[in-house]
Amino acid sequence: MTTLYEGAYAKLNLTLDVHGKREDGYHDLTSVMQTISVRDDIEIDVGTGKPWSLLCDKEGIPCDERNLAWKAAKLYLDTIGKDPDGLQIRITKRIPSQAGMGGGSADAAAVLRALNRYYAYPLSIAALAELGAAVGSDVPFCVLGGTAVAQGRGERLRKLPDMPECIFVICKPEFSVSTPELYAKLDETVIGKHPDHAAMEKAILSGDVAGIAQNLYNVFDPVVTAEHLELNYIKSIFNSYGSLGQQMTGSGSAVFCMVPEFEYAAVICQMLKENYPEVFIAKSVSF
Repeated sequence: MTTLYEGAYAKLNLTLDVHGKREDGYHDLTSVMQTISVRDDIEIDVGTGKPWSLLCDKEGIPCDERNLAWKAAKLYLDTIGKDPDGLQIRITKRIPSQAGMGGGSADAAAVLRALNRYYAYPLSIAALAELGAAVGSDVPFCVLGGTAVAQGRGERLRKLPDMPECIFVICKPEFSVSTPELYAKLDETVIGKHPDHAAMEKAILSGDVAGIAQNLYNVFDPVVTAEHLELNYIKSIFNSYGSLGQQMTGSGSAVFCMVPEFEYAAVICQMLKENYPEVFIAKSVSF
C-alpha cells in the first residue's frame, strides 16, 4: 500500500461576470481567479485491497461516490485504465462548505494531481484540467492553480502571471446560497455593473496591488447582499480597518478583502471572530 499526500487549495474570484444561459443549462462566465493558502489536506491510500472508502473529519460532507474527490478518482482511473486494488481517500477539511471558495473542487483537483503523480504523469496538466471539467466547473482551475482567467462554464483557462503576494481576510457567514437559485435570480435581474477584466489583468501584470483591489467585482454580490444585509456589515468592518477592496467570492456566501499588511488582517479577524467563527487570513499562492 502507498499513501499519497496533496494540498487542496481554495480559490477566490477576483472578478466574476455572467454572460447568459447556454443550451446545456449552464451559464457562460468570465472570471479572474486566484488560489489562496486556505487548504484542505488530502491523503490517498492506493492498494488497500479493500473496497473504496472516503473519510472526512467534518460532518455533513458526503463520504461516498457523491463526493467530488471520489468522482475524480474514479474518472481518472477509468480514463487511464488502471485498477488501484482498493482506495481510501481521507480529507482534513478547512475550506468552508457552500462558501464560493471551491472546497469540493479543490479536493477533486488534489486527487487528480496526486494520482497523476503516482502513475508517473500519463496526463499533462492541460489534459488533467480538461478531465476535471467533467467533475465540476471549478475543478479545471483548481488543477491549474495560481492566477488565471476562466471562461465558458469554467473549463476554458488562460494562465496569467502570478499576482503579487497579497494578504486576504475571508469571512464565511452562517447562511449559504443555492447556486442554481442564484443563477435563476440573476437571469431575472438587469445587471447594472460588470467587472473590468482588462483593468484587472493590467493591474496583475504590473504588480499593482491597489489596482487589483480597486477592480474586484462579482455580479452575484449585489443580488446576494440585497437578501442578506449582514454582508454589508462584514464589509463595513473590512473598510473600517484597512481594506483596500472587498468582494464576495463565487456564488457566496463568503466575502473577502485585501489588506496591505498582516497587522490589518489580524485586527479585522479579531473584530469578526466573535460573530463569525469561520474567518481566515490567507496569502495568494502560486503554482
